[in-house]
Amino acid sequence: MIPVKGYKGEKVAVLGLGRSGLATAAALLAGGAQPLLWDDSPETRSKVAADGHALTDLTRQSALDGVAALITSPGIPHLYPTAHPIIARALEAGIPVDNDIGLFFQSAAGDEWAEMETPPKVIAVTGSNGKSTTTALIHHILTEAGRPCQMAGNIGTGVLSIDPPVDGEVIVLELSSYQTELARALTPDVAVFTNLSPDHLDRHGGMGGYFAAKSRLFTLGGPDRAVIGVDEVEGRFLAGQLAQGPADDRVIRVSSGTKLEGFGWSVFARKGFLAEWRKGRQVASIDLREIKGLPGAHNHQNACAAYAACRSLGLAPKLIEGALHSFAGLPHRSQLVGERAGVRFVNDSKATNVDSAAKALQAFPKIRWIAGGLGKEGGIAGLKPYLPSVVKAYLIGHSARDFALELGDTPHEICETMERAVTSAAADAQAGEVVLLAPAAASFDQYPNFEKRGEDFTARVKALIGA
Repeated sequence: MIPVKGYKGEKVAVLGLGRSGLATAAALLAGGAQPLLWDDSPETRSKVAADGHALTDLTRQSALDGVAALITSPGIPHLYPTAHPIIARALEAGIPVDNDIGLFFQSAAGDEWAEMETPPKVIAVTGSNGKSTTTALIHHILTEAGRPCQMAGNIGTGVLSIDPPVDGEVIVLELSSYQTELARALTPDVAVFTNLSPDHLDRHGGMGGYFAAKSRLFTLGGPDRAVIGVDEVEGRFLAGQLAQGPADDRVIRVSSGTKLEGFGWSVFARKGFLAEWRKGRQVASIDLREIKGLPGAHNHQNACAAYAACRSLGLAPKLIEGALHSFAGLPHRSQLVGERAGVRFVNDSKATNVDSAAKALQAFPKIRWIAGGLGKEGGIAGLKPYLPSVVKAYLIGHSARDFALELGDTPHEICETMERAVTSAAADAQAGEVVLLAPAAASFDQYPNFEKRGEDFTARVKALIGA
């Protein structure tokens, strides 16, 4: 646990008692603060009270009197579309509003760091797509290199629940826009921006607010190194704002598809090969094509970002290359579940929207595509350019028939259930093809979350192939 500094003897309100909220309360208590706990959900309050935690009704008008700060969970809106009433009241009273990420950066580094031979480092990863894979890949590479390492944030453990870092340790954080938008302190040593595509726009008041939330990690924190994906205009703008000029190697530009030779430091992937360029010359190259845990151009971009972050810490290219080959991928994100008679089965249940499904469809040449669920606004019209790689679609869930109407000449079958889709796709598939779950839809019509959907696919595939 990281005890929170700066609030000893003071009352600190905690709004939202999920994983991060309870971890925050414990860390505040460990730092000598008096946490006042509240959650809007009666069920959550009952559970928390049954576990022995005292509650304070923060909806009462006087509840924030004498409170030094309000710490809120990431999912609770503080500005758009409408501020939560308790947060609005805190802002009116001039009470600082923060989150666990801000408390982590405020509290993690101590006087003991100065006495260490190699002070700990923090790598923070944000972006629209690929941040979980990039974060996990960085952690995997560092672990394979023998560096002490912990992973936390929007993936795995809450940031305040990790162990205090030891000499030479690296903390790798995945940070969502909800987390970076509100944190009052953001001071990573290395910050990574993967890419940007429209998401959470109602929460951020539009695309500009969404980009601003992401860019705070760089503009507020001033990292020693910034790894920036420049395949979108926002990334190019951010890199330009941070660098003194193209030769400034404090900014490492990353691309999947574009050759980046005219910069102080760049890492890019083209035609399946990763290349590192420094000061006008190539210094390393890696063949990514046979790395099963990182299929497709989107994963090659993730590999470039992770490679750049690890190189910024001084790891050798050959060491990183070996670790890339042993990376198994994350569950539900281009996860190779199994293989039978030359047919691969890939679980990308996390592809819940058109943008992420498009990346999955570009990763393989011949696809038996399992898609559907609770469709989102606009359906799958945006996937039309990627349908030539689809041999046949197997449609499930609430939007199966709606999706069928948008497939044009692409062969398809209304399966409705995962069981029928897996069975039919596996029976039809030929050697060299991929049975791909990339739903392009939410899961809530048939499953509580995308993880359960992916687990169902995985279990049925393994039962079918005898894995």
